[in-house]
Amino acid sequence: MTRQCLKPGDIEPTGISNWSEDGSASILAAMMDRSDHLHPAAARSVGGRLSAAGARACAAALDILFPPACVGCRRTVDGQSGLCGSCWRGMRFIERPFCERLGTPFAQDLGAGLQSPEALARPPVYGRARAVVRFEDGPARKLMHGLKYGDRLDLARPLGAWMARAGLELLADADLIVPVPLHRARLWKRQFNQAAALAREVSRASGIAWDPMPLLRVKATASQVGMSRAQRIENVQGAFTVDPALKGSVAARRIVLVDDVLTTGSTLNAASRALLRAGAANVDVLVFARVVTES
Repeated sequence: MTRQCLKPGDIEPTGISNWSEDGSASILAAMMDRSDHLHPAAARSVGGRLSAAGARACAAALDILFPPACVGCRRTVDGQSGLCGSCWRGMRFIERPFCERLGTPFAQDLGAGLQSPEALARPPVYGRARAVVRFEDGPARKLMHGLKYGDRLDLARPLGAWMARAGLELLADADLIVPVPLHRARLWKRQFNQAAALAREVSRASGIAWDPMPLLRVKATASQVGMSRAQRIENVQGAFTVDPALKGSVAARRIVLVDDVLTTGSTLNAASRALLRAGAANVDVLVFARVVTES
């Protein structure tokens, strides 16, 4: 039996039932009734314009009642899912030039396709890595900690949209998005997986299907905060596997593996190795933030 992956979520159009009872709904209904006498294509056009107009009106009303706030500091801003000027200036976005393999930024542009000394000395298991921002004190850390520890699930959508833009070239080559899983004990304690929340939103923004089920975390690893590179590698050794019943979901697929933060890459290497052993054609990595060590 062929197993279907999850498709990107669609925003539901505003329906008549969502309008107020001040006559707007009945006016819309009457206009829609008139559209029944039009050519089907014209009727669809009329309905689409009315739905769009209704959505804009509802959005404007909500903006008055609940002014849009900066996703970082909650100050009032001009649009939804945005940052205020102060938080924007505090975000150190990663843009070219950067290492084609690790996605770490270069101080100067030395030409296309270059790899960093770290990538050459310790090539990762995965193919390429991309990140939105440097993970350091400031708005980036606050946003990530808000999602991961502060139950700010509303942050998943803007962060996922930024990730989709940062990983555009990876997603252009991808068949499937897979989040790094939590062990069931940690998932039970936290009640959600931040990587899965981000993967869902990357899928929504990119149109690439995502599947949280094939990759399993079978070892309850200790928190890696404060660990050295060697300790991290040992900590995640044997931590991941692909569900034997779902190997067909990853076999010959080009996968983008999603996580929140890339530090040394030990977790993402271990997860990528499990996917490749299960037959994945390729694994690239997409995260919201990554640690950058100045050389």
